[in-house]
Amino acid sequence: MSLGDALDALLAVAAVGAGFTVSVMASRRAVTHTIALAAGTRLPPFAVGFTLLAIGTDLPEIANSIVASISGHGDLNVGDSVGSAATQATLVLGLLPLIGGAFVISKKRVARIGIATVFALLLGAALMIDGFISRLDAIVLLSAWIIGTAIMWGPPPPHTQLSLQLEATAKMKKVFLVLSALAVVAAGTTGAVWGLTRLAVAISTPEYVVAFFLASIGTSLPELVVTTTAIRQGQRELAIGDALGSSFLDSTLSIGIGPLIAPVAVTASFAVKGSLVAAAAIGVVALVLSLRGRHDWRSGTAFILMYLGFYVVLLVL
Repeated sequence: MSLGDALDALLAVAAVGAGFTVSVMASRRAVTHTIALAAGTRLPPFAVGFTLLAIGTDLPEIANSIVASISGHGDLNVGDSVGSAATQATLVLGLLPLIGGAFVISKKRVARIGIATVFALLLGAALMIDGFISRLDAIVLLSAWIIGTAIMWGPPPPHTQLSLQLEATAKMKKVFLVLSALAVVAAGTTGAVWGLTRLAVAISTPEYVVAFFLASIGTSLPELVVTTTAIRQGQRELAIGDALGSSFLDSTLSIGIGPLIAPVAVTASFAVKGSLVAAAAIGVVALVLSLRGRHDWRSGTAFILMYLGFYVVLLVL
């Protein structure tokens, strides 16, 4: 690598780091204010984690999908989305019992989410096999997220109160703060996408690979921060809901939201291979948890090792 390429790589890494740092910090603020808006509801903690928190902590991936698609970098969208789905279901989920201790989980719930996420990734692979994500493909993926989320929620609990307990002025202030935070997320992600494209060129590495391993770590930081905080506060249902919900959202909404605005080409070989590898890993995670009904240091360590295995499968094989 020449001195010029080395300097380009350093500049790109700095842009990626700064962009994702800003995006992650802003997404945390957006999540905080969104939860405040929903204060007073009687929704189950897992449902809140699976949808509200999952969308909030997935803002960097969603913003990346839109920015990357508009700028014609479909591999950055798919690589980050699929990589994040795999990262959250293995690395993030694997760290939870190591941080907060062992805990019992719902076998049926994990099995349902695992099946839905695997199906979504296989669906995405089938849609991307032609090397292009059209608006119709995007609509199919978004529909899969809506249907899957509706199934996971099921009927609302008796006497569910959905009215917000904030005064009108306070509500408007929270809405403004959420929108402001989202704007900062988008700005930070734009800088990160620019850095990723420069980095891929500087180190002569496909954009998909850079996004799968580098971008996914950056955009998965909100999930790690939120789930860790929830675990330490004893909110295990919230943490599991966020980790699994984010993985499902990445496999559907995150991939499709950008191409819905701007259809984009992808490298079919990487997109299909990455989706299949992620589907296999998430299927194993769901199977292990649904059979054990318990998540402890043993399963956590196995999931982290599984994450490290992605490097071997995608970079060597």
